[in-house]
Amino acid sequence: MAGISIIVVVVVGFLHILAFVLAIGAEMRRSTGKVVPDEYDERTFCAYDSDASTAYGLSAFGLLLLSQAVVSAATRCLCFGRGLSAGGPRTCAIASFVVSWISFLVAEVCLLAGSARNAYHTKYVGYYAKKDLSSCTALRKGVFVAGAAFVLLSMISSLLYYWSYSKADMGGWVKHQNEGGVGMAEFGPEKRGIGNTNA
Repeated sequence: MAGISIIVVVVVGFLHILAFVLAIGAEMRRSTGKVVPDEYDERTFCAYDSDASTAYGLSAFGLLLLSQAVVSAATRCLCFGRGLSAGGPRTCAIASFVVSWISFLVAEVCLLAGSARNAYHTKYVGYYAKKDLSSCTALRKGVFVAGAAFVLLSMISSLLYYWSYSKADMGGWVKHQNEGGVGMAEFGPEKRGIGNTNA
């Protein structure tokens, strides 16, 4: 086992941080609508501004998905690699594995749902109502913020999971090597000397 790969840590951290920044950007650029009068009759309608928030949210969704794929490939998704040595690192790896997947799924749901809802409002810019409008519906505040928070939690738990997995896997390799060394020592020069004396 090669141990902890700095490249994996840097890539996972960078993708998560970039996804976090985009999620915050999506929250700040949420589509907002305002009631405007129609120039051709007396009705009013909701006009929505830019849908940049949707692009940011979907970009964060893709980056987080890519980061999770990197961690899963590096650790063989915990289930398909060789067994881990018993102890604290193994327990930490299993616990952080569960937390990382839960936080990943929640973050993805928030980002995807927020992007879809925001795009829906932006798409129907020229919606006409049968009566005057008093306000325009829009994506609620906090959806992308919640996604960003779970992105951070996903980053911390994913890096902790990768570190614990590497420690537990390396520990098993060292233990195997030590056991092999003991076995070879039993058939070392001293043992051969004893055998020759008996002969």
